[in-house]
Amino acid sequence: MTTRLPNFIHIGPGKSGSTWLHEVLSTHPRAYLSPAKDLYFFSRYYDRGAAWYAQQFSGATDRDQIVGEVCPDYLSSHDAAKRMHETLGSDVQLMVTLREPAERAWSSFLYLSKHGLAAPTFRETIEREPLLLDEGRYATQLRAFLDLFGRERIHVAVFDDLQRDPQAFLDATTDWLDIDRLELSPSQLEAQLPASAARFRPLAIAAARSAEWVRQHDGAKVVGHVKRSPLVQRVLYRPLGDDRPVMTDEDLQFVRGELAGEIGDVESWFGVSLRERWNW
Repeated sequence: MTTRLPNFIHIGPGKSGSTWLHEVLSTHPRAYLSPAKDLYFFSRYYDRGAAWYAQQFSGATDRDQIVGEVCPDYLSSHDAAKRMHETLGSDVQLMVTLREPAERAWSSFLYLSKHGLAAPTFRETIEREPLLLDEGRYATQLRAFLDLFGRERIHVAVFDDLQRDPQAFLDATTDWLDIDRLELSPSQLEAQLPASAARFRPLAIAAARSAEWVRQHDGAKVVGHVKRSPLVQRVLYRPLGDDRPVMTDEDLQFVRGELAGEIGDVESWFGVSLRERWNW
């Protein structure tokens, strides 16, 4: 059987429903997604070679119309677009799910805080981890993909649509991929898990560091199985209720001021209304 390479990749950004999309598309009878989400091949592990990458899709068969992966790291990677083009050619279909940049940055900040990786404040964390803000530079990042793949190969979705109506969001995705629509189960209709905090931070930090070590040693499948385990999630994290930290208006305006031009360019390139939808 000939090993198949992807013809579909969801490239990002992070904290925009990529885990949900990976889980749902993996159940489609005409789609095969890599068992491990976040392969990071085109961003971090390109030196493993095309043969290693192809092996991640060895389970795909001729009946799978779509073969793909989901990795939110690719959109913000300086090298991913060029590497994808060299490895997969220009016919691969690419998808992004754009989330309001300040909301996305705040969600990333909470994630870093949960794992003991954030500075005491949001702004201090941005200074230490510029990617927190830079991942919202959507136009700058998409330009490289547009130049190599063209507008017709890129599907721009909006995270708000996933939150409001997961079924309609999925229908638009499968229609674009030209595969049959898939009816979501009641559990899949719950598109977003509640924000969470570590039950015992040292344990969550140790788990995150262990996962990174395993991933670096070619254990992405193991990491994926563990992360999807409900038991692991219950042991490590607790849902945030009314005590969920809220972004200050000052931080909100700072992020929007930094990224306003980026959003305007995306609107003009793809014909989507973002600033009005996000009340900018």
